[in-house]
Amino acid sequence: MRDPIVAWGFSETGTIRWSEIQVPDPFNIMRQAAEYGMSFGATISIGELTSRTIGSVARNDREFTDAEISEVKRAVKRLHILVEPPDALTNAQKEALQLVGDGLRHSEAAKRLGISESALKARLTTARSKLLARTTAEALQRAKQYNLL
Repeated sequence: MRDPIVAWGFSETGTIRWSEIQVPDPFNIMRQAAEYGMSFGATISIGELTSRTIGSVARNDREFTDAEISEVKRAVKRLHILVEPPDALTNAQKEALQLVGDGLRHSEAAKRLGISESALKARLTTARSKLLARTTAEALQRAKQYNLL
């Protein structure tokens, strides 16, 4: 929270040029950024505080135009939507993930649920898709991280 850009992003939503940020900078973060060629910038803050995405862009030659900031905002919004945790998994998806997470083989998990193995795999596939996970292990990790299991 020493960075005024991050502080602004957590306290506000919308877009702002760095030159317009009125947050104190006692650690001279902005001066240090300028020393690395990041003199002019814009920040976009999107989403609820519990799931906030903050994106910034910087350049060394001039302020960003309104059109450029709008384009960056569209990109940040797309990224926010991609990583936004799902609201929920179905009970069927939770059960399938939990059983596989408990170490059961697909055939054992399907038998315990009273469904075919292909139905179990379909549940796991849709859970992976909702969680933007490539593997079931990754889906399990994300579901736990998002408190869905």
